[in-house]
Amino acid sequence: MAGISPVLEVPFTENGDVDLAGFDRLVHHVLGTGVTSVMFPGFASEFYKLTEAERGLLVGRLLAQTSRRPGVSAIIAVQDHATRLAADHARRMVDAGADAINLLPPHFLTPSRDALAEHIAAVCAAVAPVPVVLQYAPKETATFMAAADIAAIARVHPNLAYVKVESSPPGALIGELLRLDPPLRSVEGYAGLQLPDAIRRGAVGSQPGCSFTEIYLEIWEHFEAGRYDDGDLLHARLLPFISYWMQDTELIIAAEKLISVRRGLFDSPVCREPAHHLDKLEIEMVDRFLGEFADHLPGVTS
Repeated sequence: MAGISPVLEVPFTENGDVDLAGFDRLVHHVLGTGVTSVMFPGFASEFYKLTEAERGLLVGRLLAQTSRRPGVSAIIAVQDHATRLAADHARRMVDAGADAINLLPPHFLTPSRDALAEHIAAVCAAVAPVPVVLQYAPKETATFMAAADIAAIARVHPNLAYVKVESSPPGALIGELLRLDPPLRSVEGYAGLQLPDAIRRGAVGSQPGCSFTEIYLEIWEHFEAGRYDDGDLLHARLLPFISYWMQDTELIIAAEKLISVRRGLFDSPVCREPAHHLDKLEIEMVDRFLGEFADHLPGVTS
């Protein structure tokens, strides 16, 4: 999971059906950028707008591609609220070929910290020794856990291998998790908004959206090579755009889909309702972004 591990989008046709051919093209493109893992389905995939059958179909198509690429891992997300359903779902994904499980803890009706810990432990036990990534997204879920709570689970279930930290800001928790017994590695999410700080505090990867994966890879490569000034500079160019889009999850989904369409990755920017509809100025912002980064994004013309 080191480096950039993008979360894949789900393209829809103009009438709102899943665009299977578009999804296949998108996966092929993202895997071709040089990433070593991808995650699906996440918030960027509009997972909460997919039927169970659609999710299963898309996961199967993703695994068909990752299985042919040595060195590329498929991290499959489990978001079921009921512990029994989540554990069963995670087992099925591992049996289907998932290399790791991304676990979003239950959040409807505010489960207790003990209930959250029991849920996470049950899923870890169900798929051991396959690695589990715990997605900690308090803004989206209003679910809160302390670093010590997570470490207590990891001591019993060592396949709880990573925490995807999407608290705001993420840096303090990333550092705290590394200082625990056992130390827990983190990946940063939230569109890479605080990526330079997260890297400096010990994050081993980032899980942004997938419409401009190449830019995130370039930022990561700068830091990995010790070119901190270059990494900071490229991230600073990106920041005005992602800081605006990340004001709302549906907004960044809509913006990234339009970017993917402009790049020719799939055909329609449709999001299933309820969705954010980009206004004239937001569409112009996407086009400014594409002009600003045209030299970093193959297939984009200025």
